[in-house]
Amino acid sequence: MDLSGIQIVDAHIHQWNPFTNPREYGTLAKVFRMLPIPVGMTRYLAPRRERRFAGDPFIFLRPYLPADYRADAGNTPIDVVTHVEAAWAQPGPLGKAGETTWLAGLPLREAPRLGAIVAGGDPAAPGFAELLDAHATASPLLRGIRTMTAVHPDPEVRPFLDTAGGLTSTAFLNGFAQLAERGLSFDAWVYSHTIPEVTALAERYPEVPIVLDHLGTPAGVLGPFGKHTGTHPGMRRQLLTRWRDDLTALAAQPNVVAKVSGLMMPVLGHPVPPPGKSTPVQDLVDRIGPLVEHALDVFGADRLIWGSNFPVDKPVTTIAGSVEAIATVITGHGGGHKELEQVFRTTAQRVYRIAD
Repeated sequence: MDLSGIQIVDAHIHQWNPFTNPREYGTLAKVFRMLPIPVGMTRYLAPRRERRFAGDPFIFLRPYLPADYRADAGNTPIDVVTHVEAAWAQPGPLGKAGETTWLAGLPLREAPRLGAIVAGGDPAAPGFAELLDAHATASPLLRGIRTMTAVHPDPEVRPFLDTAGGLTSTAFLNGFAQLAERGLSFDAWVYSHTIPEVTALAERYPEVPIVLDHLGTPAGVLGPFGKHTGTHPGMRRQLLTRWRDDLTALAAQPNVVAKVSGLMMPVLGHPVPPPGKSTPVQDLVDRIGPLVEHALDVFGADRLIWGSNFPVDKPVTTIAGSVEAIATVITGHGGGHKELEQVFRTTAQRVYRIAD
């Protein structure tokens, strides 16, 4: 693993402050802040589905700001970050533009500096074009939009949309054209069984760069999760086979790249270590290796982007651990310095138009 000389782009981080931002967890965060509840107890007060998805829901109940990220990054040579929308809940058709305005005021002008923003928005919603313009006015770093459409048939796997089919409705497809008109990209976050919907979207809009977040999040592929997902080795083999086939089909669309991010989320089936502990890097390599290797085979390093997904991945690993695990898999699969530079820097620079 030779990362020497590579200034890393972390292409998937989240910043938030539930005490001041309009967020889904804001009210709960303020209650816990006022009540004398031990920090460790908060994990048991959230609904089971939320606890299992997050590993430790407390990460959503406290601020995660530039100083927190820099502390987590430590000596990892990261010089640029991309912020990806984080469920900003301000009401109104232009409400999500408030997140971009807030980001523009954060101290992210020095390393690691903010190089791009993937803002929140739903192409199916009325006023989507006006929302895009509001985001662009709020920051010149706007590069794309993410709509969280992850819905799972297992009722114990947390959904991020009320109903399935979020990428296929007529309203969504019609609104999506606004991205093409403005030269913006689209980050798609889905659970793996709906990767074919991303493929169909890429076929319909070949002019729009599409980024598959978290390699499509194959829930339960590494171990039991939810009520009946990945509960035995045979089911996990089926999940892996379907994910491989669907990712191969998606990679055939030249306007699609994929993020090797979010691969440490508990929803994949990772055991969550005790608070304050991290999973050994070799354990991560053994678990996620087949996923990253297949992504390399079908996309190539020039269409893969690394992101830490912090702080969401924090209950399982560190930023340094994530970098080391992904880099170890790449080099173990025949990749050299060129491939590492593509995954950890240049692909993100190209896709998100990040200046040196």
